[in-house]
Amino acid sequence: MKKRIFTTTKDGTQTIYIPELDEHYHSTNGALQEAEIVYLNAGLDYCEKDEINVLEAGFGTGLNAYLTMLTSDKKINYTSIELYPLSEEEVSNLNHYETINGGNKELFLKLHEAEWGDFSPITDRFSLKKVHDDLTTHSYEGGYDVVYYDAFAPEVQPHLWTAEVFQKIYDAMNTGGVLTTYCVKGIVKRALKSCGFKIEKLPGAAGKREMLRAVKE
Repeated sequence: MKKRIFTTTKDGTQTIYIPELDEHYHSTNGALQEAEIVYLNAGLDYCEKDEINVLEAGFGTGLNAYLTMLTSDKKINYTSIELYPLSEEEVSNLNHYETINGGNKELFLKLHEAEWGDFSPITDRFSLKKVHDDLTTHSYEGGYDVVYYDAFAPEVQPHLWTAEVFQKIYDAMNTGGVLTTYCVKGIVKRALKSCGFKIEKLPGAAGKREMLRAVKE
């Protein structure tokens, strides 16, 4: 397992740095702001359904799932795929529940303590299914309305940003479903378009001029 170092981003929210990859789990300009702008505002809020099936590429520190649970008043069925989950010791070092308004330590820990492979009810409105698998080989079950694509950057893990991976996800999404990501690289835009997504660039989080929203029409 690659070495993981806990650091604090500019908005006070934690992230993790992997020296071997020279890559952070979140934007160092603000992990919380990135999650809110890229995934909640541009993705979750775009979906008008009362019950939403969310797919997340990369559970990581659990920040995106935690914010979704705290802020949404809709019923959320949340699936997250993670190949390298954090250890219990690493989870104990996280303080998202202290740095986020309305944070709740018990609920945050329930996300991380939930069993892998099956849906676990975390609240009466939020159920979580964590899947220990590789995004490139995973058999996507389908019916997704919102996709948070939060994998490491294409320069670091190019195999996670191919048309083949996006095609699997596209096929598993409902019509009208939305995928959002912080990455606006040309190879990513071309891959998404080749699968049938309609893409648009939106203002990005701090430190990023733009982000992408892709819709399955």
